[in-house]
Amino acid sequence: MTPQDNADRSTHFGYQTVPESEKARRVADVFHSVAARYDLMNDLMSAGLHRVWKAFTIGQAAIRPGMRVLDVAGGTADLARAFAKRARGQGRDGREGEVWLTDINASMLGVGRDRMIDDGLLMPVAQCDAEKLPFPDEYFDVVSVAFGLRNMTHKDTALAEMRRVLRPGGKLLVLEFSKLVPGLGALEKLYDVYSFKVLPWLGAKVTDDAESYRYLAESIRMHPDQATLKSMMEGVGFDRVEVFNLSGGVVALHKGWKY
Repeated sequence: MTPQDNADRSTHFGYQTVPESEKARRVADVFHSVAARYDLMNDLMSAGLHRVWKAFTIGQAAIRPGMRVLDVAGGTADLARAFAKRARGQGRDGREGEVWLTDINASMLGVGRDRMIDDGLLMPVAQCDAEKLPFPDEYFDVVSVAFGLRNMTHKDTALAEMRRVLRPGGKLLVLEFSKLVPGLGALEKLYDVYSFKVLPWLGAKVTDDAESYRYLAESIRMHPDQATLKSMMEGVGFDRVEVFNLSGGVVALHKGWKY
């Protein structure tokens, strides 16, 4: 495939179809715009539930002293900070704990880095593309990505990269918005109104940016459902993939192992 062929390939940016080469820039614009008030908006949008979803993910990660952990698209470092507090110290094999906070977006990464420093957590930070992770094979014990996979152009490529950097016996945790479980008809209608009316209005009031939150709502709808994402993880080589529906499937945690 020539460079021109690659440039002409299309993908989704919310409900829009755009050239692949344009999506990364548009996603970057969204997160540059919302970074300063990202955490406040998370609390407002989810009524604080995002903290519960992340706490469940942190529990499933089961980080111990001495572990090496990679937080992909870690943004403002909610997971990385919790992981770092648990990984500090020496493990049974003599390794010192190591937690990397990474994100492709400099504005989000800057907020996360500052929060880590404020907590006294001097852990490494790297701006990088999840589809081209700058880490050696079989280095990490745990890899996580929370609310970032749906913004990636080639999700299968990113998942394969996360598996590549995991050691045998390591696990991947993917926390992401998903699809409501069947049988919640009335809630589905309410959820649509909230997503496409309330969220953009809230974004306009709090961040002066309704369009970014309209994109976020659309990107949730375009993201693969639970079964499809499970199949994608299995397709790149993950084993024993488990799915945990949270809040009726509004969010799902996928956990897979590398053997």
